[in-house]
Amino acid sequence: MLSERAIDRLLTIMARLRDPDGGCPWDLEQDFSSIAPYTIEEAYEVADAIERADMDDLKDELGDLLLQVVFHARMAEEANLFAFDDVANAISDKMTRRHPHVFGDEGERSAGEVKTRWEEIKAEEKAAKNSTQTSILDDVPLALPALARAVKLQNRAARVGFDWPETSLVIDKLNEEMLELSSEIAKGGDPDRLEDEMGDLLFVYANLARHMKIDPEAALRRANAKFRRRFSRIEEMLDARGKRPEDSTLEEMDALWNEAKREERGG
Repeated sequence: MLSERAIDRLLTIMARLRDPDGGCPWDLEQDFSSIAPYTIEEAYEVADAIERADMDDLKDELGDLLLQVVFHARMAEEANLFAFDDVANAISDKMTRRHPHVFGDEGERSAGEVKTRWEEIKAEEKAAKNSTQTSILDDVPLALPALARAVKLQNRAARVGFDWPETSLVIDKLNEEMLELSSEIAKGGDPDRLEDEMGDLLFVYANLARHMKIDPEAALRRANAKFRRRFSRIEEMLDARGKRPEDSTLEEMDALWNEAKREERGG
């Protein structure tokens, strides 16, 4: 558990870094927009440490992510918007509010399905927060990775019945989009049309993953790791022959790729 003394130390350090009188020039130059990409990057590094099951690294990466929260809170405090305590209290209030089955009275603790009630409370909060929202898709963040945002958009639409009832129908749609992309390529490949058709195809792939209860971001990260691992093995085998990839043919590297696959599968 993060002690009050530990968080106070971090808040003091950030205040010192942002002090115009002797603070860090780089930190002083930053604003919410310039720091936002670092915040996203740190969240991915946390996920990476978890995937690698590296708990020492996870501790460090969680610290880096916490620093991002402290950084944003400090800038907000300087602008008289809110402070770190307001952030902590806001999330504490939200968690208490969204868990009536834990923090509520006896009737609330025994009532209904937890996930259903969670979604109901979220919807109530959003309605109270933004009465100008005209679409259930309005508050899906633009900054999400594209595949993750596609799934979130699809989940929102599915809540009101706009969804394929069966996975087989999603596969039919996938085949339809593939044919449309192939047709566009055969026409000569106008860049805008190709990007549009490729986007449609990826969107349906995300939908298929959603129907299969697979996180497409996690699946792609897994594929990326597999590619990196197998290509590194190709480099190792070529090095043992005194060669480099750029000195080898595609056929040679493809054969080594298949060998790397067999090694991983133990056969």
